[in-house]
Amino acid sequence: MGDKRILIFTGGNLSLQLLEVIQDNDYIIGADRGALFLIDNGIIPHISVGDFDSVTPEQLEQVTLNSRKMVKCDPVNKDLTDTELAFDTALELNPSEIILLGGTGTRIDHTLANIHMLLRGVQHHVRCSILDEHNFITLTGSTCVVEDLGFTYVSLLPLTPEVTGIDLEGFQYPLHNATLKLGQSLGISNRLSAKRGTVKVEGGLLLIIQSKDK
Repeated sequence: MGDKRILIFTGGNLSLQLLEVIQDNDYIIGADRGALFLIDNGIIPHISVGDFDSVTPEQLEQVTLNSRKMVKCDPVNKDLTDTELAFDTALELNPSEIILLGGTGTRIDHTLANIHMLLRGVQHHVRCSILDEHNFITLTGSTCVVEDLGFTYVSLLPLTPEVTGIDLEGFQYPLHNATLKLGQSLGISNRLSAKRGTVKVEGGLLLIIQSKDK
């Protein structure tokens, strides 16, 4: 496992606030319009990837000229979304962490597909998360430390039919050896009671969603 952190900017909801996440040693990938967003704001992607069917020819030229590397695919003969292509590219670089920005938006199908992609991180033992202005989403099948990042709530939702042996420490509403089943809302709107909390899971996969309204 390397020590490289990779940020993927993709074509969902993006804001200037999300650029504040970038650190000096981050490796940056732009997926389709996410690449254009970066370049429009003075950030040079290490790699820009996608079919770029959502940009104009002039914008594509701008992306091409201002990316260190371009990976362009056919918009018709492809099986993966631009975001998944970027995610695969990131995994090939053996990172320690991947953060997806712009992975949520008006297309709920794309949003859910991106959330499901977090499973790939668990399978590759890479920390993966999705960040927007109102949410920070991670996935665990073992133990996860939840830092206070300024969000109001911490919600727990099963990604598998059942998640067993759930223990919470450092939360307003603790759990011990609890079970959550798909379709239940028991884990919604918990809160941290300290600067960090710990989520432990014995079986299944659990989404940890930190969120705020404003």
